[in-house]
Amino acid sequence: MSDYTIKYKSNLNVVYSCKYHVIWCPKYRRSVLVKGVDVRLKEIIQDVATEYKCEILELEVMPDHVHLHL
Repeated sequence: MSDYTIKYKSNLNVVYSCKYHVIWCPKYRRSVLVKGVDVRLKEIIQDVATEYKCEILELEVMPDHVHLHL
């Protein structure tokens, strides 16, 4: 895990801290996330996170899998 501080969010009657650790990999765990594909994937993930108002705490793209902490 990284060295980030726990941030709490709140609305009218609730204080919460909700985080998800998502890991996914290509079929047969093939090393396809290389040669610019990784850069483009990071851009797409950032765009989708912005669209859904989601905060990315950590993002690491390996050649055969992706770690995403939201």
